[in-house]
Amino acid sequence: MEPVKSNNAEIRVAVAGAGAAGSALIEALDAGVPGCVLTAISARDIEAARQRFAHLQSDVAFVDVDDLEPIADLVVECAPATIFTRVVEPFVRAGKRALVLSSGALLTNMHLVDLAREKGGQIIVPTGALLGLDAVTAAAEGTIHSVRMLTRKPVAGLLGAPYLIENAIDISALTEPMQVFKGTPREAAIGFPANLNVAVALSLAGIGPDRTELEIWADPDLNRNRHDIEVDSDSAKLTLSIENIPTDNPKTGRITALSVVAALRKLNAPLRVGT
Repeated sequence: MEPVKSNNAEIRVAVAGAGAAGSALIEALDAGVPGCVLTAISARDIEAARQRFAHLQSDVAFVDVDDLEPIADLVVECAPATIFTRVVEPFVRAGKRALVLSSGALLTNMHLVDLAREKGGQIIVPTGALLGLDAVTAAAEGTIHSVRMLTRKPVAGLLGAPYLIENAIDISALTEPMQVFKGTPREAAIGFPANLNVAVALSLAGIGPDRTELEIWADPDLNRNRHDIEVDSDSAKLTLSIENIPTDNPKTGRITALSVVAALRKLNAPLRVGT
């Protein structure tokens, strides 16, 4: 089923979540993204969001997350992972598109991919805070032998992670870097739900969430989120490194929202650069 378009053929976009990434995206859409029009916003506190975004030029409906689908063609999920299914399922069931930032939540909701396939919908995972996903997806068309990712984060960006709490790992007074996790993106998606969507995106682009190797370090000397990636394949050896400047929320990089804007620009662009 083709998404229902507005009369001017613009894609009606709903934003679910008004945190750091969601707010930046809302402002960008209101300023203008060719081919897209902002039509709806949902947030934990709808009235507070209505007042906060009263300056928007777009004709926007402020509604509960469950009421987004009828008034949009595509939803951008910027919400807590706990409501991932509530955001995404109505859109893919209607044959529409969902662009998701909580890619870690996708691992426990893969039935939504089957639903999208059945109904003609689509789930889009943007590049987000990573780089090189085009090269990784290209390499995956051949044979990837291994993918390793080492993530270093400022202490503030990891505080409160369920894995640290459950394992009584106290990083609040660190004076030197400390490895706090070694495992797979599937495990990290559970233990660090607000931190490691990047690792899940990498794994989905490459050899999967169970074969990708991941280390997480807390570093008191850092003020940026750093990801170092090594991919060994039969077509190329990739060595990638990125340092992301955080937003006011230390768990979210500024480039995350920009990646979503770039993905939206590509949807109907006359020239599309990159896979």
